[in-house]
Amino acid sequence: MKKLTTHLLNQYRVKTYRLAPEKRLRTPQEAVQFVNERGFIFFWPVKNITLPSLWSAVAGDRPVPDEHDDPGHITWSWKDQMLDKRVWYYARILKKRNTIIALDIMPYFYALSPNYGSPEEDLLDQYHQGLLPLEAKLIFETLLDKGPLDTISLRRESHLSGTNSTSRFTRALDLLQKDLKVLPTAIAETGAWRYAFVYDLTHRYYPDLLEQARMITESDACSHLVTRLINSVGIASLKEITSLFGWTTEATQKAVNRLLDAKSVIEKVYLENNGEPVFCALELASSIPV
Repeated sequence: MKKLTTHLLNQYRVKTYRLAPEKRLRTPQEAVQFVNERGFIFFWPVKNITLPSLWSAVAGDRPVPDEHDDPGHITWSWKDQMLDKRVWYYARILKKRNTIIALDIMPYFYALSPNYGSPEEDLLDQYHQGLLPLEAKLIFETLLDKGPLDTISLRRESHLSGTNSTSRFTRALDLLQKDLKVLPTAIAETGAWRYAFVYDLTHRYYPDLLEQARMITESDACSHLVTRLINSVGIASLKEITSLFGWTTEATQKAVNRLLDAKSVIEKVYLENNGEPVFCALELASSIPV
C-alpha cells in the first residue's frame, strides 16, 4: 500500500482550498465558482474538522480575527449579498455549522434528509417520534402560516420571545436547518443590532429540490458526497467521513466500498506517521512516488 507524505497532502490542499495568494478569491462571483468546484464548504474554518472554507480561500490559512476591519471579513459581506440570489444553499448543516453547498449538490443532501414526501407530514412524523422538539414544530408551522420572517418576528410569532426561550429557539432553529427544512434567505435591518436573518421554508424557497432528490438512492447520495469530500480534502478516514455527515458507520462503509470497487475515485493509502489506512483521492494517490 502506498505511503503519502504530509508534504504531498499539504500541496494538494493548497490547490483545492485556494490557499496560494495568486489563487485566492477576490469577487463574489469567484466565490460562487469555488463552491461549485468543491461542492460544499464551511463559511469559516471549523476547529478539528477538515474541509475547505470561504474564509481560507479569501484570507489564507490563518485564524479568523476578532477585528472587524480585517480584509478577510469581506466574506461576511459576500455571504449576505448572496443570501437572496439563489446561487448556493447556505445554512447550519454539517456539524450544525455554517455550510455553503452548490445547488447541483443539494439534491444529494436532500435525498439523505428526513424529508420523504410532504414536508408538513414529515415534520409532524418526526415530532411525534420525539425526534424534534416542540419549538421546532412551532417555528416550522409559523413560517408555513406567516411566510418568511426575520429572527425577531419569528420568535414573537412562534411565542418563543421570552428570555428563557432563547436557547431552545436557537437549538430548534439549528435542528430545522440541519434537517433541510428551514434556511436563512435574506437580511433584515431589525433588532438592537439592525441585523437579523430572514428565514423561510426550504421546500418553499427551492420548490424543485424535492423532485430533484426523489430518484436519488441513499447509496448514490452517500457515494457522491464522499467523492466530493475526498476530492476536496485529499484524504479522510472512515471515522472522519461518518462524523462530518452524521451517518451510521455502516452507511459510510458501504459508500467507501462502492468507490473502492470502482477503482476510479479513491484508493487506500497510509499517511506517514499514521498506522491506519485512509481513503485518498485518486489524483493525489497517483502523485505518490512508487
